[in-house]
Order: sequence, then structure tokens, then C-alpha cells
Amino acid sequence: MSETDSLHARGAEGAIGLFDSGVGGLSVVRALLAELPRELIRYVADSANCPYGSRSADEIRALSAGIVRYLVAAGCKLIVVACNTASAAALAYLRQTFPETPFVGMVPAVKPAAQLTRTGVVGVLATPVTFSGALYEEVVSHYGRSLRVLSRACPGLVERIEQGDLDSPALSALLRGCVDPMLAAGADTLVLGCTHYPFIAPTLQRLVGEGVRILEPSAAVARQTVRVLERNGLARTASEHTQCVPPTRLYLTTGATAPFAAVLARLVGAEDAGEVRALVWRDGFLQEP
Repeated sequence: MSETDSLHARGAEGAIGLFDSGVGGLSVVRALLAELPRELIRYVADSANCPYGSRSADEIRALSAGIVRYLVAAGCKLIVVACNTASAAALAYLRQTFPETPFVGMVPAVKPAAQLTRTGVVGVLATPVTFSGALYEEVVSHYGRSLRVLSRACPGLVERIEQGDLDSPALSALLRGCVDPMLAAGADTLVLGCTHYPFIAPTLQRLVGEGVRILEPSAAVARQTVRVLERNGLARTASEHTQCVPPTRLYLTTGATAPFAAVLARLVGAEDAGEVRALVWRDGFLQEP
């Protein structure tokens, strides 16, 4: 069976699979629901191994491959690697390992930042793995040649967002420590290079003021997902949506389901929270308990 035949065998009725180390990729889900309200969503949060940013590239590739293997077996027609760290460490490997599956990955929004900055100084907030990956280096070398690009990791920020802390004084202090040196260096544009970070964008905007632009790529990723679906003939029609029996939004976590469900409802809204189920890792494979 050819790759095209395999894709069409899966059909437009399949779900869009997304994954992240935790709740961060829900920022992409939120954007996808706005662009593609008829599509099925199957999201995996690998909360048991969160955060990915402190793990080695080999670990991230192994975890990502295990999640993709599960999503493909579940009939997902397209996979969104809704994690900048996993995209940096594993996207090329995943495309080689699963050649019949279309992928959409994450790249920090340096290109639009280069078009918008007035001072020529751009700050990027992301994880160390994202900064060390070839994707980031390629984007900066191609679009940031005329810029001063300041790269900064924010240890502890992902963990706070995982706990649902989006606006506490402690969070504000953490953000101040990350962005104040960039602002002092003249940055007028901040790029959020982790899918967790858009959820604290309102707090960050209040801290830096309206004169500083904050960019994040979730809407662009949603639009790219639309293009890939249409290019492969995999977009769901209105009639297919009305005939759908399974839950339209299924969220799975390798951590505790109750706290995940609580944060999920806050981040995407109770009306889009869907069903939450548990997954466990066994010998490198994801399974239901």
C-alpha cells in the first residue's frame, strides 16, 4: 500500500493527534478548535515525564516515538507535535520513523518577530533543548541575521503552568527575572518558544507593557494543520462530523486525571474539555491501565 493509499485508508474520519509533555500543547488545541470545530481531537499529555526541557534528546525521541506509536494505532490521521522541545529533539526522527503519517511541528516565531521589531532586538523564551536543536538554529540563522536574538530559559515556569498558576505574585517574579534582562538590552518583541507559555501571555503583557509585542505560534500551527489536512484530502466534512459516535475531544494523561482535568477546564474552557482518560507507560509503550 502506498503512502497516499494508507492515508486515505485512515480517512477523514480519523482524529487529529496532538501531544506534549503536559498541558502546554492545549494552547495549540485551543487554536485548532477555533480553526477546525468539526475535527476529532485526541490529545496526549505525558505528565508523568513532564517537563521534557530538562531531559536528553535521546529520552525525548524515545518518549515521542512511544506516544506517536499509540496515536497512530488509535487511527489518528495527522500528528501535531504540540511541544517545542519535542519538535526540536524529535520531529525529524518521527518523520523518518513514521513516513506514512503527516506531521506538523513547532518552530519559535522568529520570522514574524524579525518583521515586527523596531529596535532589532528580539527575546526568545524557551527550554534549553529547544535552543540547542537544529530547528532553532536554522530559523535564527535564516531570519535573525540582521537581529540581536536573546535566548533565555525560564526554569520552573512550565511547572507553575502545569499547576494552573497563571497569574500569581510568584509567577510574576519568575517572569520578571526572565524578561527584565532582555528588556534592558532593548528587546521590543518577545517570542514564546514553548507551548506552555501562551497561557501566561496576559500576565507577561501586563508586566512588560503594551509597547512590547508578544508572539506565539499556536494560530499559525492551526493554519498549517488545515493546509496539511486539505493537501492530503483528510479534512472532515460537516456530514462526517454529525455521524461521529466517539467523543469529539479525548484527552489522555500519563499523570493523575483529576488535577489534569481541572487545569484542562481552565485552559481550554469547560465546554471544550471533553473526556479525560488515563494512560500508563509499560516497557516503552503507552497503554490504558
